[in-house]
Amino acid sequence: MSEAENKQLLRHIYEQISEGNLKPLVESMADDIEWTIIGTTGLSGTYRGKEEVIEGMITPLGARLDGHVKFDFEGFIAEGDEVVMRARGTGRSVTGEPYNNTYCIVSKIVDGKVREMTDYVDTELITRALQV
Repeated sequence: MSEAENKQLLRHIYEQISEGNLKPLVESMADDIEWTIIGTTGLSGTYRGKEEVIEGMITPLGARLDGHVKFDFEGFIAEGDEVVMRARGTGRSVTGEPYNNTYCIVSKIVDGKVREMTDYVDTELITRALQV
């Protein structure tokens, strides 16, 4: 896929997440995906494989959110297989705490599948708002 197609795929995934639809994300993940959340929160670390990403990160994150995060994009940069997305997200935790995070997500997309993701986020907010 071209750099433009890779950027469009990542944009589409996060537009759909903003609507509460995780299907494009799950369908676009490579079986051997590696997804890292920086820091030392309860969600931080590297998840390896689609099943581990879903069970270890996506499901627990969803359980801590009241609804879903809505993303407002600040930009996409692509070079080769790598796409960087800068965005701001707004949401709310199940305890009512605002969850308005800033994202810089670095991804590697190969043949239309997301192979790697690294989330650079406000980890203190994850701990405080989501209590993980």
